[in-house]
Amino acid sequence: MLKYYVLDTNVLLHSPNALFAFNEHTVIIPEVVIEELDRFKKEASDRGANSREVSRIIDSFRLTGNLLEGVLINQQGGTLKLESNHTDTKMPSYWERDKADNRILQVCKGLDESSRPTILVSRDTNMRVKATILGVQAEDFRNDKVADIENQYTGRAVVYTSTDVINNFYKDDLNCIDVSDLKIYDDEAASLINPSLVTNQFLLIRSADNDRHTAVGRFDGKKIVQLKYRNRNPFGVTPRNVGQIFLQECLMMSAEEAPLVIVKGMSGTAKTFYSLTVGLYKYMECRPRDYHHILICRPNVPMDEDIGFLPGSESEKISPFMRGIRDNLFVLMSGNTAVEDKEIAQVEDTVQMLFDKRIIQTEALAYQRGRSVQNYWMIFDEMQNSTPRQAKGVITRPGLGTKIILLGDPAQIDHPYLDSRTNGLVYASDKMRGSKLCFQVTMNADECERSPLAFEAAMRL
Repeated sequence: MLKYYVLDTNVLLHSPNALFAFNEHTVIIPEVVIEELDRFKKEASDRGANSREVSRIIDSFRLTGNLLEGVLINQQGGTLKLESNHTDTKMPSYWERDKADNRILQVCKGLDESSRPTILVSRDTNMRVKATILGVQAEDFRNDKVADIENQYTGRAVVYTSTDVINNFYKDDLNCIDVSDLKIYDDEAASLINPSLVTNQFLLIRSADNDRHTAVGRFDGKKIVQLKYRNRNPFGVTPRNVGQIFLQECLMMSAEEAPLVIVKGMSGTAKTFYSLTVGLYKYMECRPRDYHHILICRPNVPMDEDIGFLPGSESEKISPFMRGIRDNLFVLMSGNTAVEDKEIAQVEDTVQMLFDKRIIQTEALAYQRGRSVQNYWMIFDEMQNSTPRQAKGVITRPGLGTKIILLGDPAQIDHPYLDSRTNGLVYASDKMRGSKLCFQVTMNADECERSPLAFEAAMRL
């Protein structure tokens, strides 16, 4: 049965190509959506860029026919139609008539009352709730959704083999394990089965005979190879758990081997700390120097939409949002041993020196658009608050010798129109899965090392 899909403005601002996601069905754009798109077109942001892109797409179809009657937009027979009717459709008297959301809902109700199967598509939860009050079917835009958190790719797995295979694995640095020698536990079958591994997936290898006899390795696409950097201590930091061993491995690898690293996990698992540690190690202790700059960006600062009018430079304006970075640097530089006022002041001066001498630079995420950066160590923190378009933008920035590190917790979303299945971090993770140039690690809750309280909260909350 052919359906009418009415698109809310936020869907088009999030994904301009949403117009083409409904196959043979009819896509309805209420005239008030065009007015709302017009309000955003002058913004120097992703929202403004998407608004302009949608306007160009709709204008291109205007030239092919009458938008009020509907024009063909794909080979499946789908059509696009602007809707300016149903102004007399009865709505609750206490709802504001001039509100754009209510006008969109009025169009949905009018179409539905005309015996046309109508579905509102909106990323706004409250909008979908109001549609239910009117008896209109409503859905979120699902075209760019990935799996639930529990089923998302983690970049790691636990596999089983014999004690002899593990012993032989460590006899020589060049030894490897064939995939056919491994088994993985299947919860549904409640038994060990042959594994289906992903390129660059990290493995905790357990002995089927002795659960305490283990090894760690990485699937390179053909076989299981040993980790090169598991015994390294960058800046004197030692990995405290298996997740940090995997994290250290992909961070220590060169930009040629591993230009993109995606790290997911709850707070306290040392994602940011380890990224800063290895970045400073590569900059300050490795000669010749691997990277010329260390750059840190966060997407959830207000400057992503507008730099603002407060006095000060760009770095001064975003400095309040970088306090977590300074906290991590303080721990790294002090080793948690500074207790006297003089010692604490010295460490704080050292941290400030890293920023004053531009060893560590901070920038707004929005200003990465259009850049081509070479020999940068680039940390993008809190990427769960980025959009898929922003994630694509930063991953396509690097030139030769640049390493991109995306960090975040998919369960902590502050963006009003994103969730654990639609944010830029999980989108990048899903799309880059299996790439030889991308390494991924999801930190487990029991790998929280911030404090006993942080660990307890991570396990309970």
